[in-house]
Amino acid sequence: MDKFTNYFGIDISKDVFDVCDAQDHHHKFENNLSGFEALEKLMDKEDHLVMEATGSYHQQLAQFFYKKGYAVSVVNPLVIRRFIQMRLKHNKTDKADAAMIRQYARQEQPELWRPKIAYREECMELEGVIRLLLKQRTALKNKLHSLLSKGSESKIAIRSIKSQIVRLTKEVEKLELEMEEKVKQHDAEMLTLLTSIPGIGKKTALFLIVITNGLENFSNSKQVSAYLGLAPTERVSGSSVRGRSRISKSGNSTIRNLLFMCAFTACTHNKGCKQLYDRIVNKGKSKKLALIAVMNKLIKQAFGIVKSGVPYDAEFRSVRPIIA
Repeated sequence: MDKFTNYFGIDISKDVFDVCDAQDHHHKFENNLSGFEALEKLMDKEDHLVMEATGSYHQQLAQFFYKKGYAVSVVNPLVIRRFIQMRLKHNKTDKADAAMIRQYARQEQPELWRPKIAYREECMELEGVIRLLLKQRTALKNKLHSLLSKGSESKIAIRSIKSQIVRLTKEVEKLELEMEEKVKQHDAEMLTLLTSIPGIGKKTALFLIVITNGLENFSNSKQVSAYLGLAPTERVSGSSVRGRSRISKSGNSTIRNLLFMCAFTACTHNKGCKQLYDRIVNKGKSKKLALIAVMNKLIKQAFGIVKSGVPYDAEFRSVRPIIA
């Protein structure tokens, strides 16, 4: 039995948060310091707060109670959503969601949350800005292609778009360099271990460290794959439903795109990945499916190498139980 018996379910939005306390009573507070202090007056030290990961809205609340010594859990919103759906609940209100989060906490007893190391939190913010800038650059490239394809005579429009693409590219490079310097300063050894894997370049290693918080919160590589949206999902029901297996794509798109590009190199230069790719293709499966399998193989190798502290060795077998 979990030593925390008094769970508080919390549903957070930008300006307020709703709380279902240990007695199933509902409360609403402002999402600021005064609201945090008001909630604390209702709590005892053995109480356990459980909330969804809601972008940046939950950060200050979680940090406040973590520093105060309370037990805090931050749960993936998709997990809560599926929990609610399984119970056929149709009411979608902040009050109802807080109650369901508390019910989930009592039944599942989620793991305790720890804040990220300060530098990794800053790098995550940099990664978010980089992702936004890349989306803008892609939109501009698509617009430029459209103008050129139809033979546009607007030289001003074309020149402006090209200028913005150059500007965004330089800004992305600057932010990536800043991220690289921070990772080298704090996690140089992990960066060296990851880049020892054939197929994983420096940029992918940097983003993998930042996005997964240095793989600290995972007990096996399957959890990492699921977190990054690379876990396969099947659609099979009876004899009539035979949907094609797909990856969930629920995680960070940046690292998935980077790993996809890494998979091409790994198929040539990474012994384990090449054997896996050839085996799947020789069975008549699609090359895309084989590449996705290679991406998951790279995650397994990365997890095993980081946890063992041993650089990649194509003939080294003792890390297999860790990365299986």
